[in-house]
Amino acid sequence: MSPMESINEAYLQLLASDPNTCVALGFGSNLNNLPDPSLEEVARIRQAAVKLQQDATELAGTLSDFHEQLDMRLIALSAGQHTLRSSLRFNDRLQVQQLPKAGEEISSGIFYLITNDPRPAAQRLENILARLQQIPSYLEKMLSRLDTPVARWVKVDLETIAGLPDFFETILQWAEEEGFSHKDQLGAAIDNANSAMADYAETLSRLPTTHSFAVGHEQAQALVSSNGIDLTLAQIHQIACDFVTRTRQQIEELRETLVAKHALAGTTTASELQTFLERQHAVQVTDGKLEHVIERYQSIAKELEIFVKERSLFPIPDQQTMKIMQTPAFMAPMIPAGAMMPPPAMRDGVRTSMVYLTLSPELLKEHTELGIPLMMVHEGIPGHHLQLSTAAMHPSVIRRTFSANEHAEGWTTMLEDYMLDQNLMGDLTDEARFVTKLDLSRIGARVAIDLYFMTGDLSYLNIGYELEFNHEDPFANAAKLLIAATGFSAGRAQAELNWYSQERAYPLSYLVGNHLVWQLKEDFQRATAETMTPDEQDRSFHRIYLESGNMPVAYLRKVFEYELQRSLLSTPTLLPS
Repeated sequence: MSPMESINEAYLQLLASDPNTCVALGFGSNLNNLPDPSLEEVARIRQAAVKLQQDATELAGTLSDFHEQLDMRLIALSAGQHTLRSSLRFNDRLQVQQLPKAGEEISSGIFYLITNDPRPAAQRLENILARLQQIPSYLEKMLSRLDTPVARWVKVDLETIAGLPDFFETILQWAEEEGFSHKDQLGAAIDNANSAMADYAETLSRLPTTHSFAVGHEQAQALVSSNGIDLTLAQIHQIACDFVTRTRQQIEELRETLVAKHALAGTTTASELQTFLERQHAVQVTDGKLEHVIERYQSIAKELEIFVKERSLFPIPDQQTMKIMQTPAFMAPMIPAGAMMPPPAMRDGVRTSMVYLTLSPELLKEHTELGIPLMMVHEGIPGHHLQLSTAAMHPSVIRRTFSANEHAEGWTTMLEDYMLDQNLMGDLTDEARFVTKLDLSRIGARVAIDLYFMTGDLSYLNIGYELEFNHEDPFANAAKLLIAATGFSAGRAQAELNWYSQERAYPLSYLVGNHLVWQLKEDFQRATAETMTPDEQDRSFHRIYLESGNMPVAYLRKVFEYELQRSLLSTPTLLPS
C-alpha cells in the first residue's frame, strides 16, 4: 500500500469511527452501533486525528502533483477539525463534558436508516433493533461524561429525549406493516429504551448547570480557520455589516417598485407586502388535497432542470436523481416541516437525494409560486443536490466526503440571485427577488450571533439594526436581533438559536460562503475577460466549481488558479490572492 493509500485508509477509518457518520455517508459497516460517548473514545479519536493530520501534512510536502497534494492538505484539514472539536475547552472543562447530545446521537443514525437507505426494510430494522438495544448502556456512558453541562443544552437534550418514545412508536408501526420477524424483540427493546431514557432525563435534569458557553476569541478564530476560511473575526463581522446595509436597501427599493406595480398604498410595509404576495401566489389546492403541493414541487423541479439544460448553464451528470415526496405518516413526527437528504457520498449507484415535505393546512401559506422555484434552485438543480451528487462522483475520497459548509451554502445562496438574473421567473422576477431577499436577511444575523455566541462579545451583534442589547441572557440578546432581521416568531427564533449555539462556526458559513463565492466568480471573470464570452465564463466557472468536489472556497480558489495556468489561454492570468 502506497503512502497516499495508507493515509486515505486512515482517513476513512477516522470517519467510520462514528456509526452515525457511517449511515449518513453510506458506509456498509458499523451500522448496528450507537456512537460511544465516553471520554475515552473522545481521547482515542483525538489521538488518531492528530497522527493523521501530521502524516497527511508531511506527505503533502513531498508531492509534486497538484491534485494529490491538495487531497493530502484536505485530509490534514479534516483531521485538524476532529482534533479541535474534541479539544475545545471553556469553564475549565472540555466542551463534550458540557454538551449532552443523547437525543440527537440516538435518533440521527436511526433517522437516516429509515429515510435514506435503499436496502430492504428488514435489514434496516435489524440495524435499528441493535441500536435500540444499546440505548441503556449508551446513556450510562453519556451521564458519566457530563460535568456541569450548559443549561440551554440540557434543555435541548431533554426536549429531544421527550420526543423519542413517539419516534420509536412509529418505528414499531413500520415494523408491523413490513411484517418484521423480530417485532417482539423490537417492542421489548423500545420499552427498555424508554425506561432508560426516563431515568436519564431525571438524572440529567438534576445535574448542576452553567449558563456560560463562550469559548473566547482565540478558540473562535481557530474554529473559523479549521474550516479553511482565511478571514479574521473582524473581517467576517464587517462582511455582515455590509450585507445588512446592502440587503435592507435592496428590500426597500423592491418594496417601492412592487407597491407601485400592484397599486398598493405607499405606506405598505415590507411585511404587509410579503403577506400580500403570499396570498396572490399561493399554490392552488383543489378539494383540500395537499398532494397537489407535492405535484407542484415535482413539476417545478422538472421545469427548472429543463431551463438549465436548454441554456447549458451547468453540467448535469446522468447518474443522479432527486425524489420529492410527501412525508409518510409514520415519519411525520421526525420531520415537522420538511427535510432534504443529499446523496450518501460513499454509496455506489445513482446518486439520489430525498426531499420530504410534511404538509398541513396551517403550513400551506409557506408554499407559494414565488417560493417553490427558489427553494428548488437552492435544494435541487442547480443547488445542493447537483453540487453534492456531482461531488459524490469524484474519484477522490476526501473530495466526496469533506464537509465544507461555506462551499455548499455559498454556492446555493449565490445561485438564488444568479438564476433570477437568468430570467428564471420572467415577469415575476422582482416579486421573487423581494421574497428571496427577505428570507436571506437571516444570514447576516447568523454571522453576528455565531460570533457573539462563540466569543461572548456583545459588539458583534451590532451589524446595522437600531437595537440595544443589555440582557444578561445571551439567548435573549440574540433573539432580539434575529427577530428584527427576519420577523420570526419568538418560538421559531429560539429554536434556531439552539443549533447556532452548538454548531459553532456553521451559522456564519452561509454569508461568508456567499461572499467568498461571488468574490471568486468576479475574480474569475476578470481573469478571463479577454478570452471568454460572458456565457463561456459562467459555464466554465460552474463546471470547475462542481467537478472539483467538496473543499473550502479558499482551496477551490487554488484549483481555479491551477486550471487557468494549464489552460490554452495565450496569456495565462492568475486570480488575485
